[in-house]
Amino acid sequence: EPLPPPLPKKQLQRAESLPEPGPSRRCHGEPEPRAGSVLYSTPPAQLRLGEGDPPRDRRSWAPKKPLSKSQSLGEWPARSSPQKARSPSLKELTFGTADGELGQLLESPAGLCGVVLGCQEASLARLSAHMQEELAGPEERQQLLQAQLAGKRWAALAVLDPRPCCQSGDAWYFRVGFTLEHSQLQFAAKVPKPCCSSLAVQSSLGTHCSIQRLLGHFTDRLPPELVLPGIPGKQSQGLSGEEPACPGPQPILQVLLCAEVPQQTLADFVKSSHALHRTSPGHYERLGCLLLLQLCMGLEHLRGQNMAQGDLCPENLLLVQCPCATRSQQGQKEPPGLSLPRLLISSFFKVQEQQRPRSSCQEQDWRQALAAPSPPAAAELSVGRLIYQILHVDISLENILGFESKRLPEIPSLSIYSAGLRRLATLLLHRDPHQRVSVEQARGILQVLLWGPRQELFARSRKSLVLLRNWLEVKRALLLLRFAESWAGARVSPGLEEWLCCQYFQGVTEHTLYQVTQVLYA
Repeated sequence: EPLPPPLPKKQLQRAESLPEPGPSRRCHGEPEPRAGSVLYSTPPAQLRLGEGDPPRDRRSWAPKKPLSKSQSLGEWPARSSPQKARSPSLKELTFGTADGELGQLLESPAGLCGVVLGCQEASLARLSAHMQEELAGPEERQQLLQAQLAGKRWAALAVLDPRPCCQSGDAWYFRVGFTLEHSQLQFAAKVPKPCCSSLAVQSSLGTHCSIQRLLGHFTDRLPPELVLPGIPGKQSQGLSGEEPACPGPQPILQVLLCAEVPQQTLADFVKSSHALHRTSPGHYERLGCLLLLQLCMGLEHLRGQNMAQGDLCPENLLLVQCPCATRSQQGQKEPPGLSLPRLLISSFFKVQEQQRPRSSCQEQDWRQALAAPSPPAAAELSVGRLIYQILHVDISLENILGFESKRLPEIPSLSIYSAGLRRLATLLLHRDPHQRVSVEQARGILQVLLWGPRQELFARSRKSLVLLRNWLEVKRALLLLRFAESWAGARVSPGLEEWLCCQYFQGVTEHTLYQVTQVLYA
């Protein structure tokens, strides 16, 4: 039989030819690579990620889509909807990600640096979410507890202590227990003082680590074993020095069930920490910065929902004990009593839509805002006063109204935080509203005071966005390494301070750092 005619030779385009093998370094014993083997083959130029056009036959290069109900086997997807190979998201990358997907990212315009930095930011976001769940508890469990407590009253609760565990300016708190799924949970029963209830507002607030969480509420007669110390509304005396209320039938009162059990108020903490401030000023003032930071974050959350703190004073700010590491972030052992508590805002009110018109006199507006603690415009001034109170510097309302803006009480320089807190207090209490910093700006200043960049960074190099960006990228990498080393070494679980630090480095940019350092180090 005659042989079939030979097939025509395919003409290879130059772009599709294999590269010439050049001199290479091979380890002894390795096989000689052949032309056309995987070791030497390279993809055509037009097939590299992000370069050129795709091949003419798009169907052969597009990823196979799952068949829809209207498609049968053998049918191709419509040519009008081609798909490119999906690049993995930086949030989805893990150590076990396939090398093929990693290769796509490394060939992208961002390159190696962009991939590494993106992975760091995504990792910080995941760590922050995990820490928040550890601190506040899983949201699903809170919802289950709320459903179980619906309609329950005192009879369904176990009173763990007949005396209040904490008394704030507007409520008494009792420690109670409730059995859920064969385990007893502890939370707080909040009994508001007369004319101090903010149930309607509090029940509509979103979840935040600095906002008191409401699990339920009811109205019932107070159990006979519970003691309401002192005269309702009287706040000047402590729990130990107060006489119980007159015996008689227990009143019917509104009760709010709160997830967190407060151990004391900020006023109690400041009053009992004079000695600690003298013996460990650095630790104490850092703790003060962290408490103020939590307050500012909570106030930001309230403003986003058109709410405000009721009476922003130390007596109405609650402190809740939370699990913490045995060592501080600097790696030093914390003195007794200096573990960081959670700060909670516990009283609220709805901000009116129409604000009071401003007068033409800045001095009059400043005095009215100081004298009326409720309006949201007074939040910055109240936070400024809190700085002095936390640092044990007397600055009562009567005294502050008599000071000029440049003659505020002097804050002694006891630690590396003193000058920054003095600067922040001056900016918050400035008479000119255009010169006064906002709560959001105060939060940024506190974060820089706690975690940098410090002024010494600019001693050898002029401050620039490039310098701040490089500093930020290095600090993020070092922070992740610290978490890994802490877990591998002492197996210390991240605590509240680590979560606050993650929140900072997760969202801050070099532009924000430039603006904050301009104000702080002016």
